[in-house]
Amino acid sequence: MTQASGTTRTIVQRLAEFATDVRANGLAPELRADAARRVLDVLGNSLAATSEKPGQAVGELVREWGGSGRATAIGSGDRLPEPSAALVNGTLAHSLDFDDTHLPSVLHPSASVVPAALAVAEARGASGAALLDAIGVGVEITVRLGMAGYDEALGNSVFFERGLHATAICGALGAAVACAMLSGVDEAGIADTLGIASSMGSGLLEANRTGGTVKRVHCGWAAHAAVTAAGMARFGITGPPTVLEGRFGLLQAFCGDQSDPDAITRGLGEQWELPGIFFKPYPCNHFTHAGIDAARALRAQGVTAADIESLELGAPTAVLRTIGEPRADKIHPSSGYHAAFSGPYTVAAALLGGGGLGLFHDDFTDAAAADPERLALAAKVTCVPDARCDEIFPHQFPAVLRATLRDGRVLEERVDANRGGAANPLSAEELATKFRLNATRVVSTETADRITALTYGLAELTDLSELTGLLHA
Repeated sequence: MTQASGTTRTIVQRLAEFATDVRANGLAPELRADAARRVLDVLGNSLAATSEKPGQAVGELVREWGGSGRATAIGSGDRLPEPSAALVNGTLAHSLDFDDTHLPSVLHPSASVVPAALAVAEARGASGAALLDAIGVGVEITVRLGMAGYDEALGNSVFFERGLHATAICGALGAAVACAMLSGVDEAGIADTLGIASSMGSGLLEANRTGGTVKRVHCGWAAHAAVTAAGMARFGITGPPTVLEGRFGLLQAFCGDQSDPDAITRGLGEQWELPGIFFKPYPCNHFTHAGIDAARALRAQGVTAADIESLELGAPTAVLRTIGEPRADKIHPSSGYHAAFSGPYTVAAALLGGGGLGLFHDDFTDAAAADPERLALAAKVTCVPDARCDEIFPHQFPAVLRATLRDGRVLEERVDANRGGAANPLSAEELATKFRLNATRVVSTETADRITALTYGLAELTDLSELTGLLHA
C-alpha cells in the first residue's frame, strides 16, 4: 500500500485508513454484536466496583478538578468533562480484575476502550452503531499492538518481561482511535491521534509484586489519555508518522529488538482478533479459571469434600508462581484479594459450591477466605506442572485436576480451553447473568434488565441518553 508520493505508508497511516473505512462502512453485524457484549461486560464490572476505593478516590479527585460536563460518571451519575469521565469509568472497569482478556498478549482491552469511547460518544451525541464501530476498531488495534510485543519463543509479552503494563500502554492508543472516530477527525487526524497517544500510554507492574492500588487506575488513565489525544488532534496537534516502528518509536522504546511490527497490520480488516477475546466468568486471576471449571465438573459428578483424600492441580509451569507458590500462602490466603490468586483456594471454593456463574464476588471476601471448610479442602490441594498444559499455554490457561477419593478411585478432569473464549464461549444470556449479578449490587433488577436490553440493542439506538442515564448507583 503506497501514498500518492510512492512512499510506503507507515503503520499508523494504515491503521488510520482502517479506522476511516470502518467508520464509513460500519462493522459487520456479528462484530457489532460482539462489541455490544464488551460494553455490557464493562458496564457491569464498573457498577460492581463503585464501592471500591480506587474509583471513589478518582471520583473525588475529578470533582475537585471541576469543569462543565457532558459525559456520565458510572455509579455517581456526575456529569463530567469527557477526559474526567473516562478516567473515572476506566478505573472502575479494571478495579475488580473482572475485565476481558486477549491471549496470548494477556491484554485487557475493553477496560480502556469502552470508557473512553462512551464518554466521547455521549458528549458528541453519537449513535449506538457509531459507538460500537469505534469500540470494535479500538479493541482490535489495542490487541494487535499487544501482539507486536509478544515473543513466541519466550512465550510471554516483552512488555510484561520488562515490567510494563501493556494493557495501559496499548489501550491508550486503541482507545484514542475510537475517540478520534467518534469526534469526526479525518484520516490524517486519526494517524496524528495515534502519534500523540503513543507519548501518553504508560503503566508499571510493580504493584503486582509489592502492593499498591495504582494498577487499578491504569485503564482509567489510558482512557483519559485517549480522549485527550483525540482532542489534541482535532485542534491541530500532530504526531510522528513512524511513531510505532521508528528508531525512537513506541515498540523500540518499550520492547527493543524483540518486537514484531508486522503483527499490527497482518490481516488487518480481514482477520479479526475481537471475537476471540475471552470474557471472564469468575472475578479472580485468569490462571485459576480452568482449575475452577475442572472442580465444578467433579462436583457435577457428585464428588463432595467428604469424598476427597487429596487433590492434584496440574497447570502450566509458568503460572505456578502466581497460583501455587508459596504453598503456605496459597492454602491459607490472608485475605479475599489474595484468595483470588490461589489455585488451592479457588478449587476448594468451586468444589464446595460458589455463587454466580460458578464463583462470584462473595467467594472472595475476607470472611470467605477464612472459612474453615474451604481452608481444610484447600490444604488437600498440591499444585504441580503439567506437560500438556505447558504445550497449550499461553494460547489458553489450561489445567488438570486429579482427585484421589477415600474409596481409592482417582478421577481426572482436564480443561484445555478456558470458559469465556471462542472454544468454550459464554452465551449472551450467561453474559447477561454476569452483568445482572454485578449491577444489582448497586441498582435494581429492573434497571439492570433495561440496561441489558439497551446495550444489546445499541446497533439500533440513535440516542444514548437513556442508557447513560441509568448508570447510577
